Amino acid sequence: MPPFEMMLAFFVTTAVFAYMPGPAMLYAAAQTIARGRRSGLMASLGIHLGGYAHVVAAAAGLTALFHAVPTLYLAVKLLGALYLVWLGVRMFRARTEPMGDLTAALPAELARRNGWRAFVESVSVEVLNPKTAIFFLAFLPQFVDPAAALPVWAQLLVLGTVVNLMFTSADIACVFLAGAVATRLKGSARMQKTMQRIGGTILVGLGLNLAFQKT
Repeated sequence: MPPFEMMLAFFVTTAVFAYMPGPAMLYAAAQTIARGRRSGLMASLGIHLGGYAHVVAAAAGLTALFHAVPTLYLAVKLLGALYLVWLGVRMFRARTEPMGDLTAALPAELARRNGWRAFVESVSVEVLNPKTAIFFLAFLPQFVDPAAALPVWAQLLVLGTVVNLMFTSADIACVFLAGAVATRLKGSARMQKTMQRIGGTILVGLGLNLAFQKT
């Protein structure tokens, strides 16, 4: 592996990138505000697992295709953007569950259902985000040592896993912060609907930002 000084720079730089507010944190916060803390944590898990697709792709050199074929990059980016907008609109228009009127068993069942839905959606969102692929492709090779005992692809896998774990820790911290805010605001069906709309608006905004942001 690279020398200590290079690894120290890697950890510091990764921490700065991870805890800098970004789309993944906003996405996890939106899921938390709209569906509760459990959904936010499941969304973070989905983003984390989806991130490994980009780690493996970077190690295999597949993300270089995005540089070689700009049309492919644009197609994946627009598909991911449309998916985010669709999720946001669906969340915005979702029927509000009257949590205060349900029995103790129903909120738990609803939380599990919302959590599973958030997990599946988040895996898809992360896999369809080409900017994550480009980030891994541009960032990880800077800390690879070709002379190390481990082959380059193995170093990329290890470094990518560390990056993914650190980014997920930031997403989880954001979920708990958003959950604390949502808990204070929750109480009436109208407020729950407002939080759903806030979450949906954030997702639509993220989708539009992805679609129109320059590469």
